[in-house]
Amino acid sequence: AGSRGRLAVALGLMALMMPVVWSANNVGSFEVLDSQAASENVGDFLKRGSGEHTENWALLVCTSRFWFNYRHIANTLAIYRTVKRLGMPDSHIILMLADDMSCNSRNSEPGSVFNDDVKRLDLYGDNIEVDYRGYEVTVENFLRVLTGRHPDGTPPSKRLNTKSTSNILIYMTGHGGDEFLKFQDVEELSSRDIADAFAQMWEKERYNEILFMVDTCQAGTLANHLYSPNIFAVGSSQKGENSYSWGHDDYIGLSLVDRFTYVLLESLEKLSIGSDATLLSVLRTLDPRRLLSNPAFMTNLWRHRPLGDILVTDFFGAAVTVETGIPSYPILPENPESFSSNVEDSESSAGPWHQDTKAGLSYGTPITLSPQTDERWRMSLFSLLVYAALAIFLLLAAAPDSPTRRTVYN
Repeated sequence: AGSRGRLAVALGLMALMMPVVWSANNVGSFEVLDSQAASENVGDFLKRGSGEHTENWALLVCTSRFWFNYRHIANTLAIYRTVKRLGMPDSHIILMLADDMSCNSRNSEPGSVFNDDVKRLDLYGDNIEVDYRGYEVTVENFLRVLTGRHPDGTPPSKRLNTKSTSNILIYMTGHGGDEFLKFQDVEELSSRDIADAFAQMWEKERYNEILFMVDTCQAGTLANHLYSPNIFAVGSSQKGENSYSWGHDDYIGLSLVDRFTYVLLESLEKLSIGSDATLLSVLRTLDPRRLLSNPAFMTNLWRHRPLGDILVTDFFGAAVTVETGIPSYPILPENPESFSSNVEDSESSAGPWHQDTKAGLSYGTPITLSPQTDERWRMSLFSLLVYAALAIFLLLAAAPDSPTRRTVYN
């Protein structure tokens, strides 16, 4: 009974040790060679290769409802058309329209929106994607778009999916006053709300640079409390000044565009994709005599590069094409000698298999999976010792009991 009991205990211990030994032999048996260093090198390389600006986004907002605010819708649609004409895709544009003037029963041109009295161009057209419409245009949703704090289930088309290398054009138009902008005559967005949202964006690495443009009365005051870096703010008027509409259309029965946006578009319409025109050259056309107000510029937060280096297409144009220098993943030959000769030949011809000494990467050297030889050796030794100990214990347990010597006293 004693030997059978010891045998049962030994088998039980062996069964319990089997999962431990198996796990020790399998967990961590393969790893990416120098994965941490490789990821750091790749990150440094991409940062150096692409610079600080890799893409453009636009957030275009009209905050006004009702037919008599037709010009605010036209302002926003005109900027929307301009950024698309200069190459920005709809996937990088968030368009917020508080009303639908094209379908208003008072519109004598149903289905269309114009911003000039000769009606040369239908701004609404057939190719428009409105992301927030009508009562969706609220202060809450605007701030959510900026900060990225959306409810679960919000589709990508309603998200500003920017990152630390994104330049963002934020254009707003509507009715405003000293440090506020009205949303649909129901609620107000304050300058402090905007400042706090921009600060969150900077902390969360949601932008590289922001061009903040506002066409409303006392527009410049909306930038009074901004404190985050890399922001250039432009307003259609200064504190105590109104922003005015441009002309009047007798056929539609109201003004079709505001003066600030109209004069701005005059310059932007002369540009094409890839233009090297600077932003300052466009802003200099904002003549106070035509605007009937003094445009406001806030540049004290823009200290990282000269204002004269800002191109219009840094914000209004297409996303920047990024060339990292890394080719498509090559198919490696089986013969190592052939591989070496290919590397030498391609390096000499400045082909894709070159080495970036600054980034410390050889593009022709793939990151592969390889067994951890030392680790596997240690695990095998551990397993051997465990099995040996169990075997000895098993042998001892299986040995028959020695007969008990009894002393008989007569």
